[in-house]
Amino acid sequence: MGHILIVDDEKSISDLIVMNLTMVGHTTEQAFDGKEALEKIRTEHFDLCLLDIMLPGKDGFELIDDFKKSTIPVIYLSAKNSLTDRVKGLQLGAEDYIIKPFETLELIVRIDVVLRREGKDKNIFTYNNVVVDMKKHLVLKNDKEIELTAQEYSLLEAMIQNQNLALTREQLLSIAWGYDYSGETRTVDMHIQRLRKKLGWEDIIKTVYKFGYRLEVPRT
Repeated sequence: MGHILIVDDEKSISDLIVMNLTMVGHTTEQAFDGKEALEKIRTEHFDLCLLDIMLPGKDGFELIDDFKKSTIPVIYLSAKNSLTDRVKGLQLGAEDYIIKPFETLELIVRIDVVLRREGKDKNIFTYNNVVVDMKKHLVLKNDKEIELTAQEYSLLEAMIQNQNLALTREQLLSIAWGYDYSGETRTVDMHIQRLRKKLGWEDIIKTVYKFGYRLEVPRT
């Protein structure tokens, strides 16, 4: 999880991003123009910035040099969807370029990719007597290692990285299995049952009726 600055002059979009990132465990700050963004990065540490391009005053393309000087990786979020703009954003040094409107799950996954690449994600997840070390792929319960299959572990990590979000079985297959699957999704149900039993997580791996599953973690 990371501390993320959201720079977007559309408050409704910014607030929605804050809500979703907070749900999965990130902390956030908001800025609504270039001047405010520069003030934030001068006084506070950030692991990542989600940066709109069309901002009042100094735009996102002009701001990226300031973020690079502060070693803050940038993901552009923009309605500017031309190939020229996307190429320009990446050539200027952005880690990624996401076109509005976007799916929340896609945004969260791309954020996780950048944080892992930058070595700025938090690799330890704990809940009561269970510790998951995502760097070592190690799961402990009451200080004893729990043996998970590779697929069980992938599903567990997918749910942790998207905690408090309801995910369909198809989304879990795509994230944890690495492919889109249009047939039988019962394999997800079977692996969820095994995780609940092995970890004692019947209370937090919730079934979302006629939809999928959610790892419901109390936010501190």
